[in-house]
Amino acid sequence: MFARWLQRQWFEQRRLTPALWLLLPLAGLYGFLSALNRRLAKPVRLPVPVIVVGNIIVGGAGKTPLTLWLAQQLKARGWRPGIVSRGYGRSGEGIVSVSADASPEAVGDEPLLLARRSGVPVWVGRQRAAAGEALLAANPEVNVVLCDDGLQHYALGRDVELVVFDARGAGNGWRLPVGPLREPLARLATVDAIIGNNLKSRFAASAPTFDMALQPSSFYRLDDPQQTCSAESLRGRGRLHALAGIGNPGRFFQTLESLGLNCENHPFPDHHRYSAADLAFASDGILLMTEKDAVKCAGLTAGETWVLPVEAVLSPALIDLILEKLRGRQAA
Repeated sequence: MFARWLQRQWFEQRRLTPALWLLLPLAGLYGFLSALNRRLAKPVRLPVPVIVVGNIIVGGAGKTPLTLWLAQQLKARGWRPGIVSRGYGRSGEGIVSVSADASPEAVGDEPLLLARRSGVPVWVGRQRAAAGEALLAANPEVNVVLCDDGLQHYALGRDVELVVFDARGAGNGWRLPVGPLREPLARLATVDAIIGNNLKSRFAASAPTFDMALQPSSFYRLDDPQQTCSAESLRGRGRLHALAGIGNPGRFFQTLESLGLNCENHPFPDHHRYSAADLAFASDGILLMTEKDAVKCAGLTAGETWVLPVEAVLSPALIDLILEKLRGRQAA
C-alpha cells in the first residue's frame, strides 16, 4: 500500500507534497551513496562489445521487450548475441544459465521470459561482468552481450547505453525516495540513445530519442500455448479479469482497453511471486495476463487464462546507430 501511495506522489502529483518534503534528507543520502558507488566502481571489460539497456526511474518502462527486439535485430544482421541479467527476485545468488524450462524462482521472471523468447544464451548473476564471462566461456560463438537492466551496474564496462522511459516520463523529477529517479536527469547527457515507450514529451538531452511502441499479438492460452484467440473473440464472453505484476501495471490495462476489452483490473507488485490464492478472484470469469506474469502462474489457476504477448516496434535507425558504435569498437 505504501509503495502505491508513493508512486502516486511521484507520477500524479508532479510537485512535492508535504510528506515528500520530509524525505528530502534521504534523497540527499541516496544521491551521495549512488555517486560514491559509481566513483568506486572498477569496470570490467568483456572481450566482446556490451550493450546496456536500463532506465533511470524505478520500475519497468519496457526494457525487456526492447532487449528482445535488439537480440532479434542483431541476429538478423549476422551477430550472435547473448544476454545477461541480475535475475531480480530469484532465490539463488550464484551465476547460472537460464534454460527455457527453468523455474522462475531459480532464475527470475524476466530472464526466463528472455530465454524463452530470444533464442539466445541467457545467464544471470548479481555481478553482471562475471555472468558475462561465464556466458562467453560456455558459448564462445557469442560476439555481443546485451545487459538487461544494467545502467547503474558500473562494474560492467559497456560500449552502448540505452535508457528507456514510458509515458510516466521522469515523474516529479526528484531522486529517490522523494521522486522516482535512480540517477539525475543530467545522466541522459552521457547515454547513446533515449527510448520513449509512448513517451509524451522529449527531454532536453543531446542523445537521440527513438519512439518505441509495444504491439500486442494474439492471445495464447496459458495451459496450451498452441491455442490462440483474438481480442474480438473475448468480447461479450462474460466477466474479464486482468492481472499485471509489472513495473507499470496500468500500461497493460490500457492496452487491453485499447483492444476493446472491459476488464476488472488486478495490479500486483513488480516481480510478485504468485500463489493460487492470489488468482482466486478469477474463478468467476476469464483471466488475462502479461507474458512476464505467465511464466510464474502456470498451474496456479484452473480457470480459462489467456496471455497477451507484445512486440517492440522501433525505427531501424536505432540498430544502425548501435552497429556504427560496435564497428567503432572493433576498429579500435
